Amino acid sequence: MADDETDALATARAIEDDHPRAMGANSDPEIAAPLAPFKGGVPPTPQWFTDAIAVAPERSLVPVRGANIELLTWGQLGNPGLIFVHGNSAHADWWSFIAPFFAEHYRVAAFSLSGMGGSDWREAYDFDTFAEEIWACAKAAGLYEAPVKPIYIGHSFGGAQVFYSGINHPERMRACLLVDTGFGGPPSDEEIAKWVEQERAAGRDPGQWRAPPRNRANKVYPTLEAALARFRFMPPQKPGHLFITDYIARKALKRAPMADGSGEGWTWCFDPGIWGKLDRDSMQTVVGATPKIPMAHIYGANSDIIFRRGPGRNGLDVLPPEATRIVIPESAHHIMVDQPLALVSAMRALLTVWPT
Repeated sequence: MADDETDALATARAIEDDHPRAMGANSDPEIAAPLAPFKGGVPPTPQWFTDAIAVAPERSLVPVRGANIELLTWGQLGNPGLIFVHGNSAHADWWSFIAPFFAEHYRVAAFSLSGMGGSDWREAYDFDTFAEEIWACAKAAGLYEAPVKPIYIGHSFGGAQVFYSGINHPERMRACLLVDTGFGGPPSDEEIAKWVEQERAAGRDPGQWRAPPRNRANKVYPTLEAALARFRFMPPQKPGHLFITDYIARKALKRAPMADGSGEGWTWCFDPGIWGKLDRDSMQTVVGATPKIPMAHIYGANSDIIFRRGPGRNGLDVLPPEATRIVIPESAHHIMVDQPLALVSAMRALLTVWPT
């Protein structure tokens, strides 16, 4: 995702695993501004990626509870269905270079959650509405025209939506596959102390570790180069592949009028107030629930999200012990950016034997 915080707001702010976290001014430039060296140009791109995104999806809008939801589809109707759900402040095209690898044998869909990507923003957000968006898009994509129900696949915040749907609406799907999904509460005392120390060392007032929800508009940048230079990942990490970073960053931007009336610039597609407008209470009701359908988890060996599950930390593994777990080496949280082909291979191999 992109983080549009100014340095003045870069207090030690880490919220639940589904919330963006600001970075201090002294962050490694490879983390804070990985695309800046390209000055608006496209990084060198391998042929496999060019071929994958050349398999263009059909694009449409699906009305769900008063909002139009962006839907992408690949593959033939009647084939078994897969629906992909992206992470926080991201968009459906995070899957556009993954989905084509499945389109020969599956009917594949990806969509942008409301408040993100090309979908409409809402006055308020909740997990039940996100579940309805998944279901409505799966139906609109024709995933229920197959002999078997679709498999729901979600990354990060999208994985939480998939899990929520799997617990509350197991009849809608054959199985759930989570991709580097964490269910953590507030940061530990150790993490808070570390962030406070870093802020004070940088000469800034650490303020409260839990910052108030954002309610200001996303910044409008005068040029595409300036906007791309501000793209970074949350949680912070060095991106494994810059050509993927560039692709998803460009898809995360839209044209918007400059504040001074000087013309049009570029701004982020996601609703900056979504975290303050998101009702998390319903999610608490499913943590600890026993799934009634098969669930599996693919995660990065170097993921900060998974690291929080260690001894003395507050991350949760909500899947039952018998659930299948696959670790992707040399990958942090954003596996499709770090190890996209390994992710494809892992999912392909899993789907040959699971969830039968």
